[in-house]
Amino acid sequence: MSTTMLHVRLDKHTKTQATEALSAMGLTLSDAVRMFLVRVAADKQLPFRPRVPNAQTRAAMAEAVAQSKRTRFATADALWEALEKPCE
Repeated sequence: MSTTMLHVRLDKHTKTQATEALSAMGLTLSDAVRMFLVRVAADKQLPFRPRVPNAQTRAAMAEAVAQSKRTRFATADALWEALEKPCE
């Protein structure tokens, strides 16, 4: 199998911290990047769940919170009674 080069730009501090952490695991930066990309290629997804929601997810989360603040009813009969009352 032939190989190809990959150049990645990142700040020096991040590179130093990652190198130290990976070294403690017996890995190099190249090993870690290779493992990451092999997993992405095999699974067609990131090998971890991103923790920062995108704009669409944030909007859905806000909508869910807003809906949870709506009136709740102890019984279906109580709901129907409230629905049958005239709007004020």
